[in-house]
Amino acid sequence: MGLYRALLRLYPASFRGEYRDELCAVFAERRRRTSGVGPVAVLWLDAIRDVFVNAARVHADILRQDLRYARRSLTRTPGFALTAVLVIALGIGANSAVFSLTDQVFLRPLPYADSDRLVKVWENVPGYTRMETSAPNFVDWRRMSRSFTAMGAFQGLSRNLVGGTEPRLLEGATVDANVLRMLGVPPRLGRLFTDEDDRPGAPATVVLSYALWRSEFSGRADVLGTRLRLDGTEHLVIGVMPPAFMFPTRTVQMWTPLQLDLAEDTDRDNNYLHVLARLKPEMSLEAAQAEMNIVTERLERDYPKENLRTRATVHSLRDQVPAQNRLMLVGLAGASFCVLLIACTNLASLLLTRVLRRRKELAMRTALGAGRERLVRQLLTESLVLALLGGLLGVAVAIVAVPLLARLVPPTLPVAEATAVDLRVWIFAAIATLATGLGFGVVPAVRVASDRDLSGLREGSRGGAGGRTERLRALLVSAEVAASIVLLISAGLLIRALWRVQAVDPGFYTAGVAAVQTPLPREKYAATGRRVDLYSRILSDVRALPGVTSAAYISSLPMVLRGGIWPVEVEGASTVPDDLRGQRAASLRYVTPGFFSTLQIPLGQGRDISESDAQNAPGVAVISESFARRYWPGQDPLGKRFTFAFLPRTVVGVVGDIRVRGLERESEPQVYLSYQQVPDGAIRFYVPKELVVRSSTEAIALLPAVRAIIRKTDPELPISAARTLQDVVDADTASRVTQLRVLAAFAALSLLLAGIGLHGLLSFAVSQRVPEISLRMALGARGRDVLALVLGQTLLLAVAGAIIGMALAYAAGRWMQGLLFGIQPGDLVTFSTAAGVALLMTISGSLLPALRAVRVDPATVLRSE
Repeated sequence: MGLYRALLRLYPASFRGEYRDELCAVFAERRRRTSGVGPVAVLWLDAIRDVFVNAARVHADILRQDLRYARRSLTRTPGFALTAVLVIALGIGANSAVFSLTDQVFLRPLPYADSDRLVKVWENVPGYTRMETSAPNFVDWRRMSRSFTAMGAFQGLSRNLVGGTEPRLLEGATVDANVLRMLGVPPRLGRLFTDEDDRPGAPATVVLSYALWRSEFSGRADVLGTRLRLDGTEHLVIGVMPPAFMFPTRTVQMWTPLQLDLAEDTDRDNNYLHVLARLKPEMSLEAAQAEMNIVTERLERDYPKENLRTRATVHSLRDQVPAQNRLMLVGLAGASFCVLLIACTNLASLLLTRVLRRRKELAMRTALGAGRERLVRQLLTESLVLALLGGLLGVAVAIVAVPLLARLVPPTLPVAEATAVDLRVWIFAAIATLATGLGFGVVPAVRVASDRDLSGLREGSRGGAGGRTERLRALLVSAEVAASIVLLISAGLLIRALWRVQAVDPGFYTAGVAAVQTPLPREKYAATGRRVDLYSRILSDVRALPGVTSAAYISSLPMVLRGGIWPVEVEGASTVPDDLRGQRAASLRYVTPGFFSTLQIPLGQGRDISESDAQNAPGVAVISESFARRYWPGQDPLGKRFTFAFLPRTVVGVVGDIRVRGLERESEPQVYLSYQQVPDGAIRFYVPKELVVRSSTEAIALLPAVRAIIRKTDPELPISAARTLQDVVDADTASRVTQLRVLAAFAALSLLLAGIGLHGLLSFAVSQRVPEISLRMALGARGRDVLALVLGQTLLLAVAGAIIGMALAYAAGRWMQGLLFGIQPGDLVTFSTAAGVALLMTISGSLLPALRAVRVDPATVLRSE
């Protein structure tokens, strides 16, 4: 019978108390009459089935009763129900939106076969730990390593598409045949590249992205075998990738074969290739790193000049999120958790207040025979109903918020932007809703269950709530204040950091400058003379436009192309040690005359690039002040010679430094070369393609006229990325601004919720202490004494929460130091401001309850008591 009694525990306690003895007696009688192994087994199976089926029916019936009662109870107090639902919705919605983002960036596997075994291999030289490699080094890595099943190389390379309604710039990648095979994603149509396609001199082929297939070919099934004219060369379409495939970034539209020719590309200092590899099943990342150390040490011995101090680092392909983006996303996850914590403490406080107001009702139900388990179950049902409604509304909040957070997904990660709430987010929201409803509904339910002596029936209409309950509610409010302080200080530190970043001088003036990108078809403009003629005609017409004060071409705008790092060989002694190869480098830009005046970069010494610096003239260079300080400290740099970009150069001018790598990073020294001194067919990636125009009027208004001039000069020239220079600078801090807006919204939300929590605590506390306050006033206490009594309690809770919050905020500031751009984690201005805002919130939340206490009429209250 012990086993059967244990089986009966599946029924609710109230049902067991009423029917257990009867059920046990019936089962005992049936057991007594049954003999034999087979019949006894059938009896037990029947008993188990009967208990499971009937227990489920009883639980379902009780649930229906509880839901009906919860509906009636909540509709009688719509204000409470609405407040609780909104509080939960804000907490669940904020966390669901941030979870969608973090899931996309950190948790979800990349959309490739066995993506956890895909790695990127970088060159590592002093000063640059993640640098592209050269073609000869890549080939040697692939030949000498044994840790990988395959290794391939690729590079980003945009192409001009000609032949449609108008020329288009397509963002693409050139990949060797191994790369797409390694990713393990079959094409939607056609095939991938073979080794034959990747052979130097092979017919040009192209694989299309799904988006390009739909936009350019309307999704036609007969696209295979058609030809695309890319940079003047016909490419045969051999495949179309599926919609979810993205590599190496989510903006790539097509792929062409790398066709690496080592007979021509022998320079080990020409770093332009990204390397992708797949680890062998038994090989760990650490073991692969150890082997690559041995490989690169051997290469250093074989090529002591080119590979001096050159090593390789192996990183998981998933680990391509920049450190700053990682900090931003983890910080937002922490902030959203704080909001959920505040929402949950508010919910617990609201439920506790509601239970205490219903003590008489619940005590009466107990006296009439309701069991402890029945009351706890009823209260948990109400809590879960509120949590469910709040969770559904929270998902709606997340659906609206997720697209706004999409820009925080790093563009270098080959995943789609988090623009929709998917099944994983729904599951997360469901778990958070269930945890909220159960976790924070248990406290008031247990509080009711502890009232076994029916003390609620003996209390007056304003009976006390008990010291433990008051301490618990005070603890909840202090926790809310602490979480609010953490969010306020974190947001304040990031605001100060953003202001400091935006105050950085980029080294050029953005006002009145517009920029248009005009990528040149590679084959059509392979000859430098053809490019010079094109630039001259376009610049001549643009400079003639009304309001234009200057115009010029440059390889790429500051903060747009952050690479372009080339080794420097200086004639004579240098202050940079020979073994620091990474420090003997500078960023390269080719410019036309007038570039420095267009961006108002100050010319300190010498002259600008001029039209006389032709292709057959001696090589010249304008260098930045940091270049001069590094290589010729205390000397006049004019006339000094150095080798850069394959040719000897003579310094003819010195200009101010600019922030090439963005406002937050120190840039390498800069070298500017004449646009005419590019060897035919060489360094084509760096030929000028950004047209910058300075105007005395609104710069953006000139763009239609500039576009018309470019189309007239060469109708096959695509025009892309038309924007102002201020847009370029603003884009450098766009992710910071987005994160800050979200964090500031979380901080404001936490303040609102904490204020509601304080108000609710004090309102209930005042209502409970009305007899005490009346007695004090009857005995001579004045209004300000009562006001001090009520506000003192509030300030005590706020101070306790603020102390804890400041300590936690300082720890958070230390953790996110990489985002603070020199602002100290204990910044006095930020902490003082946050304390002042918290004090205002405390006063605002407590003012109405305090005034209500002062207006108590002692005579009326004492008569009613």
